[in-house]
Amino acid sequence: MSTASRDANQPPPLVDHDPLESDPALLDGLRREGAGWAEERIRRASKLAGGEALEWGRLANTFPPVLRTHDRYGERIDEVDFHPAWHQLMRAGVELGLHASPWRDQREGAHVARAAAFLLLAQAESGFGCPISMTYAAVPALRAEADVAGEWEPRLTSLEYDPRVVPASEKRGALSGMAMTERQGGSDVRANTTRAEPADGAWAITGAKWFCSAPMCDAFLVLAQTANGLSCFLLPRWRPDGTRNAFHIQRLKDKLGNRSNASSEVEFDRAYALMVGPEGRGVPTIIEMVNHTRLDCVLGSTGLMRRATAEAAHHAAHRMAFGRLLADQPLMRNVLADLEVETEAATLTSLRLARAYDESWSGDAEARQFARLATAVSKYWVCKRTPPTVAEALECLGGNGFVEDSGLPRLYRESPLNSIWEGSGNVIALDVLRAMARSPESVEAFFAEIAAAQGADHRLDAYAAKLRDDLADAEDPEPNARRLVERMALVFQGSLLVRHGDDAVTAAFVTSRLDGDRGLAFGTLPPGTDVGRIVERATPQMA
Repeated sequence: MSTASRDANQPPPLVDHDPLESDPALLDGLRREGAGWAEERIRRASKLAGGEALEWGRLANTFPPVLRTHDRYGERIDEVDFHPAWHQLMRAGVELGLHASPWRDQREGAHVARAAAFLLLAQAESGFGCPISMTYAAVPALRAEADVAGEWEPRLTSLEYDPRVVPASEKRGALSGMAMTERQGGSDVRANTTRAEPADGAWAITGAKWFCSAPMCDAFLVLAQTANGLSCFLLPRWRPDGTRNAFHIQRLKDKLGNRSNASSEVEFDRAYALMVGPEGRGVPTIIEMVNHTRLDCVLGSTGLMRRATAEAAHHAAHRMAFGRLLADQPLMRNVLADLEVETEAATLTSLRLARAYDESWSGDAEARQFARLATAVSKYWVCKRTPPTVAEALECLGGNGFVEDSGLPRLYRESPLNSIWEGSGNVIALDVLRAMARSPESVEAFFAEIAAAQGADHRLDAYAAKLRDDLADAEDPEPNARRLVERMALVFQGSLLVRHGDDAVTAAFVTSRLDGDRGLAFGTLPPGTDVGRIVERATPQMA
């Protein structure tokens, strides 16, 4: 930091640091959850996240994607142009295997390793994560149709990023998107009117999708109605004969955040497609994709929390006010500690969920039940907590945080997205109720996880027992679904912290989240909290 900057009382920018080394909850967690073998790759992601990827993210948002529907001769091309920085982010994500590594090497800790790297790179920029996440999530859905998976899985799991607009058969690697929602239905996908008709051994799809994220991808999982009901299809951008498929991008969405990524409205006019899974079973088929993208919603939100909390702690460690550093002032320390408690709870949640996916794919039926329920519970809560966390972190910077150059406004605009994507709050809360009603064994698996912490803290035990009683006694749980899911998330996080968390962070969480001794805003941790230790954990280590 220059003398002029010190004299001006302006903190140095939070760049060229190692976010993994500054995040003991993440570093300890990836080792504990079985991904220590991937530490070298995860450190590569961390170096990028704290270094040049920050500038890539800034540029990709400053120069957002541009749609070109036609070429100079009036021919329909439906292409999206991106700034080179976007391609740098995508190349980094693909080469690190964020889109495919667990499917390439299905070993213990593979999903955890990917989760840690994804969480780190999301701290630099979130927009590129959408096509990365959908490609990762498409593979298990495609496996419902062996012939389709056999053709497409090698392309989708390649570690080469190939942005050329050519048939996938000519590319070194491919990406997958998804298009489910329609204008009249939104989350109610069974109201879809897009139709599919048999056509020469394949299917011809006609209709429109109100949201198609990442339309530059090479193929898309879509839902369409057949004579036997809503079904799932793989719709490529190119037909087998090498001509462009009837996939027409009508416009790009002008979004609140996530502006580096293209989201679009699309129309199909007898577009070529292949069925995936049984006819009429489109939702159960595509739910495999949805569950994995919900995991990434948790990871992406946790990354946003971590970057925002780090920015706040870094600012406070360098900014003087009223004769002393902000980080030395008791009320600011309470705020920073509270942000760190929220962020560490989300981090432990993210890594435990990822391990459940490793266990599920190894054939553990109980883990699969746990993952299904815990993912929805965690997606609801972690994504809901992200906007207030980022807003409070922004406020720690005062007017500096309200200025675009700080990077906090971009984080803030991004913060609501994951709570909306793959099911907004009500949809997720009701999904949790349905999952528990249809699969009582998922409830047993969830509470078996909580019971692993039994006896470690009497307040956690009491909270868990009361929650289980209330779930059993609820005659009409729907009006209180959000409250029930929130309590499930808190008891899950509490059980993880009691077993694996830092002592000061755990004590603060249990006292303030489970025992009820806190206010409704951040910075209301009760007296006796070891805020000094917690703030130290929140403060980035600079080289």
